[in-house]
Amino acid sequence: MSSLEKKEQNLNQLIDKLNSLSLSYSQPSFELEKIKNEKNELAEKKKEIEKKNEELMREHKYLKEKIKKLQLEVSKRSKIEDTFNQEIEELSQETESLVSEIDKWQM
Repeated sequence: MSSLEKKEQNLNQLIDKLNSLSLSYSQPSFELEKIKNEKNELAEKKKEIEKKNEELMREHKYLKEKIKKLQLEVSKRSKIEDTFNQEIEELSQETESLVSEIDKWQM
C-alpha cells in the first residue's frame, strides 16, 4: 500500500469517526462546531490531495509516453548512424583498394 493510499485510508477513517460523533456525548456546542470545522477542513484537504494526485498521474503518463517516443527516436538515429558508419567504412576500404591499384599502375 502506497503512502498516499495509507494517508487516504487514515483520513477516511478519521472522517468516519468524526461523522459518527453524536450530540449524546453532551459536548459543548463550541467543541462540536470545532470538530465539524476540522472535519470540513479535512474533507477539503482530501479533495485537494486527490485533485493533485490526478494531475500528477496525468503528468506521469504524459512523461512516460514522451520518454518512450524519445527512446524510439534515439534508437532510429542510432541505427541510421550505424548504417552511415558502415557505409563510410566500406567507402574507405574501397578507396584504399583504388589507391593501391593506382600505385601498382604507376610503378
